[in-house]
Amino acid sequence: MPAVTVAYAAPGAEAQVAVDLPQGAVVADAVAASGLLDRLALDPRTLGYAIFGQRAAPGTPLVDGDRVELTRPLHADPKEARRQRAAAALPRKASPNARPKPG
Repeated sequence: MPAVTVAYAAPGAEAQVAVDLPQGAVVADAVAASGLLDRLALDPRTLGYAIFGQRAAPGTPLVDGDRVELTRPLHADPKEARRQRAAAALPRKASPNARPKPG
């Protein structure tokens, strides 16, 4: 009988619930048994799942001691956000084709 932990964290809300599941249980079983979806009014259509930080599907089998994490969708593409920060930090270079300002 696997004993697993289901965890969720967001700004202003975090929860961790230990659940005992029958042999052969999967991620979806752990999430349902935790009651976190109802307790925190989470929309399961917007959530992803992970086991110890590694993406997992709802049908992924669990073993004793697993930590199932409910993940939230990204609001920004991390690569694009980094590009924007890098571009803002670099000094602007004049274009080689730029005309000199009169005066």
